[in-house]
Amino acid sequence: MIGLLGKKIGMTQLYKENGRLVPITVIEAGPCAVLQIKKKEPDGYEAVQLGFDDKRESLVNSPDAGRFKKAGVKAKRFVREMKLSSADKFKIGDAIIVDIFAVGDFVDITGTSIGKGFQGGVKRWGWRGGPGSHGSMFHRAIGSIESGPRLTRITKGHHMPGHMGTDTITVTNLEIVKIDKERNILAVKGAIPGPKNGYLVIKESKKLPKGSEAAKRRLAPPAPTKKKKEGAWKKEAALKKAAKK
Repeated sequence: MIGLLGKKIGMTQLYKENGRLVPITVIEAGPCAVLQIKKKEPDGYEAVQLGFDDKRESLVNSPDAGRFKKAGVKAKRFVREMKLSSADKFKIGDAIIVDIFAVGDFVDITGTSIGKGFQGGVKRWGWRGGPGSHGSMFHRAIGSIESGPRLTRITKGHHMPGHMGTDTITVTNLEIVKIDKERNILAVKGAIPGPKNGYLVIKESKKLPKGSEAAKRRLAPPAPTKKKKEGAWKKEAALKKAAKK
């Protein structure tokens, strides 16, 4: 199933039918324009390239302008590719909207976390730090970083102060609580990475939570087929032999 591109609007809360209060994230999901279709023969894989959120043509370089013109759509700010098993049912210029999902479905959402700049080890890695009293001269400093008296070097991957945030993070198994098709709004249960107006990639969940209705539908056994009678196999075999002769 193809996914959607969207933009984080913010967080709020919603009462379900059973009276339970649920924290939700509101997302502007789509409409997404199909810009390009990748096929297995020339490209080596099947995929659909989507574009979201219009922008001025003066901000677009020549190669991208040609691609948008070929698709017959306005220039887009956010462009991503969705890999599929088959992209035959899609055409360049098609619009994909929020109705590909339904209430009760589970999605995986990928976004970029909020950047926090250069941070010390206490905030970045949760170091305990030194004593907080006035007489202590060691509060939030790094301290000893050597791995031992014999190793005489710093081990690879040692936690140190540095840049924090702006990481690509995927949150899995977020339940869709509400859909507004007229305004292209998608409300999911829980929090997602990124600031307000941050761009998101929304896909169908790969690993559904156990016991959910969506998991039961996916794991439902196929419809039973009619079994042939014992004599039917012999008749078919005899007919095939006769046809060969």
